[in-house]
Amino acid sequence: MGYPVTLILGDGIGLEIAAATQTVIDASGAKIDWQVVDAGIEVLDDGGPCLSRDVLDSIRQTKTALIGPITLPIRQDIDSLKRSMSNQLNLFAKLQPAKSMSGVKSRFQDIDLVIVQENTEDLYAGIELERTTVESADARSLLSKLSGKHIREDSAVGVKSISVKGSGQIAEFAFNYARVHDRRKVTAVHQAHTMRHTDGLFLEIVGEIAKEFPEIEFEDRTVDTLCVQLMQSPQDFDVLVMPYSYGDILSSLCVGMIGDFGVPPSASFGDEYAVFEAMHITPPSYSGQHQTNPTALILSGAMMLRHLGELEAAQKLQTAVEAVVAVNAQVTPDLGASETAPMSTQGTARAIVQAMV
Repeated sequence: MGYPVTLILGDGIGLEIAAATQTVIDASGAKIDWQVVDAGIEVLDDGGPCLSRDVLDSIRQTKTALIGPITLPIRQDIDSLKRSMSNQLNLFAKLQPAKSMSGVKSRFQDIDLVIVQENTEDLYAGIELERTTVESADARSLLSKLSGKHIREDSAVGVKSISVKGSGQIAEFAFNYARVHDRRKVTAVHQAHTMRHTDGLFLEIVGEIAKEFPEIEFEDRTVDTLCVQLMQSPQDFDVLVMPYSYGDILSSLCVGMIGDFGVPPSASFGDEYAVFEAMHITPPSYSGQHQTNPTALILSGAMMLRHLGELEAAQKLQTAVEAVVAVNAQVTPDLGASETAPMSTQGTARAIVQAMV
């Protein structure tokens, strides 16, 4: 028996990328007992969710999932989908490494950053009210009374919630990650100077947790200052921990620094479950062309193998991906294969498998 893992195929290019990733992981030497489930627009009933109860039940059983890119209908968005999964499985920590890779065109070199993003609260908890509703009017009235500040009557209302528990568990995750992976510094990202009670609480709690890890340097930056300093001297930073909304901004910024969305891996963790995925979504226009880059999901698979304790297989897989991408020949068009004909999605997977032999 292998490690039980839920494989969510996704749809469109997700089917191609998930199949390529499964091929590579199976060749790594790790024994995986795949439980394959479908998700996305092609398996929707009218009005049904993109992630069915069967999908969530499978993850609850296996404790680990790998997700191919998913197409969403107009009535749903990728943030609401991921938010729903994070809340139902309590995936409170999102981990997004951003590391330069030889062969990937980028304006920056030697980038090695890790984004640790709180995944269940802040503005993206989805607590908001449409401006014309009675509930929105009641919220405006109550908030104006409580805060002593005027809220325009044509305003929609959203709630930014930051808790002691949420801040504490994401801080502990970030510092434990730094300790286990021999990282030197953790930087808390915030806007505490303007949001004293929410981001101020986040910064306070992270600072308290930092005292439990004296061997790891701790500092903080406002998100606007950090954006500037990342452009000027990215090597000054290491692990960055932050509330959800800043994580979306900074993870995208770091992706641009190392190449594009087809490269970096991503994972979400809770106390019981771990879900691994690529950062990009699935553009319908590329479906069926079989030339979509599988690198991001394959590297997410390497992260998954480390999580499962398959360290040798994970390193073998990581090394093979880096070797294939560095040569820049047996890769998909987005990675710039020019001297030879660009490879298909499965062709790139086969090249990675061959590099592991």
